This record gives sequence, C-alpha cells and structure tokens, in this order.
Amino acid sequence: MHTAQTDEPGVPGWAGRVDGEGPEHLRWHQAVRPYRSDCPAGASVFLGFASHAGVRRNKGRPGAAAGPDALRRALSSMALAAPLEVYDAGTVAVTGDRMEEGQRALGTAARALLDAGHFPVVLGGGHEVAYATYLGLAESTLRGGRRLGVLNLDAHFDLRDDPIPSSGTPFRQMLAAEGDALRYDVVGISQPSNTRALFDTADRFGVHYLLDEDCGVTQTATVAAFVDDFLADVDLVYLTIDLDVLPAAVAPGVSAPAAFGVPLETIQTVCDQVTASGKLAICDVAELNPSLDIDSRTARTAARLLHRIVTKRVPITR
Repeated sequence: MHTAQTDEPGVPGWAGRVDGEGPEHLRWHQAVRPYRSDCPAGASVFLGFASHAGVRRNKGRPGAAAGPDALRRALSSMALAAPLEVYDAGTVAVTGDRMEEGQRALGTAARALLDAGHFPVVLGGGHEVAYATYLGLAESTLRGGRRLGVLNLDAHFDLRDDPIPSSGTPFRQMLAAEGDALRYDVVGISQPSNTRALFDTADRFGVHYLLDEDCGVTQTATVAAFVDDFLADVDLVYLTIDLDVLPAAVAPGVSAPAAFGVPLETIQTVCDQVTASGKLAICDVAELNPSLDIDSRTARTAARLLHRIVTKRVPITR
C-alpha cells in the first residue's frame, strides 16, 4: 500500500479540452488543484482509493483498483457553471491483499480533511472503501456525539458475517462498532442478489431498505418519503454509491451488473435530497471497473452524479 500525493503544478489524472481560460470556459480539469494543508476550509477534496482486494475476497471480478483514475478522466472535461474551490489529495493505493492497511490509511486521510473543514469525495475502488470512509468520519472531530446516518445506494446489503473482511462486509462492521448510534439505510436492494440470511441480518440490525422494484420513476414519492425519514433521524450523513445499483445498460462496468436496477433519474433525485439537507459530511463512489466498461459509460454516469453532488451540496453548519 502506498499513498500517491499530487505535489506538482497541475494535477495528475486531470486533463481535457480547453476552450479558453476565462470562467465562461471552465471545466473540471481547469478548476482542480493539488491539495495542500493550507487550502481554505470549506473546499471539496477528491481522494482516491485504488483497491479491489475486498472484491477478490468476496469472489467478485477484480478491476476496481483502476476506478479512481477513470473517474478523474470522466470528470475532467465536464463544464462547470461557475468557479469553485476543489482539490485533489491523491490516491491511497492498496497493493496485494493489504486491504486493512489501506483502509486505515484512507480513513486517516479522510479524517484529516474533515478536521480541516473540507468535504471529502472518495473515489473507489471496490466497496471495501465504505469501511475506510466510515473510519475517517467516525474518528473526526466533526462526528463528536452526532448521530450518524449511512445511506447506501446499492443492490446489495454488504452485511456478510464473514471471518475475513471484504467488499461484502463493511456495513456489518460499522453496525457492530456503532450499535444504535448509527442508522443504516439502503436504496435499491435486489432481492435475487441477497439471500434470505442477509435479509434476516438486515432485520436484526434494524436496517431500513427499499427494493429496486419499488424505486422506479413512477415511485418517486415513495423514495422521497424514505429518504426524508432517514434524514430526519440523523445529524450527519455519509452517502455511498455502489454503481451496481444502476441498470446494467447504464452501468455495465461493475463487478456485478444489475439485471434490473434503479433508474438513474431516481438515484439522482436521492442524491439531490441528500445534498440539499445540509447534513452531507462525506461521500464515495464504489465498484467502477473500467476493464468491464463500455465506451466509459459507467464512468461518465458516475462522474455526472459526482458533478451534481459537489456543485449543489449545501455545506454543514459546524
């Protein structure tokens, strides 16, 4: 495991079309700058987690370690409506099977960003990134005694009771550590992708969830009410987007493509609710596997969601 820092003018991984230097021509790659400890508080900061060790342990298809760079490329040429403070703090890269070491390193980096008053946006990586992101928030000064809500947009519970942690265990690890101090909700659960044992585990831990079949574009009121109930019960939100929640036609570049999935419109609406709440402290995107993608379709979809989250987020009142 190593951490690659961006310490030269210009940011590695961020490049694209240039129409001009004025704000009317601004694109992401022109706005992103290398992160330094003296960056002004309140900025959005990208932080990569290059790992598929947890996916391998969970018997999935490896390739998500290339996700952070693919997300940067997909975001780079998207146009910005207005200038913003945005930085890149580099990538924590997991080598071999040293997943836990990488998770601790990512957690330490995320905590430092939170303590400096920033909004960390973590670019995964397999969904083992979730436990790393959680560690950063749980150990931050921002957390304090506030009630934490984890909202997972995902086809899977990732509540496996396995002796060795993987991409299938992070939320059980969080719940085991937190108990009632944490609320865990999931939007997009695929019944055929989760055993009865996993549903029983979710019920035992008091997990709230919506099935993918209840999240269609004609069911927006149901989804909105679900998210509103979640937001009303928590003080801080960690939003995690597993791209396999989307239909395979929209997101083919994941380890486990969805045969049904939740429409992109619904996922975007959920993200909008969370970003408008003034409670979103940290977010991540997981399971992008560029080797399985088609015309960068999945990467571009994820980038569009990140674009909207970062540009529309209402900051937390500290």
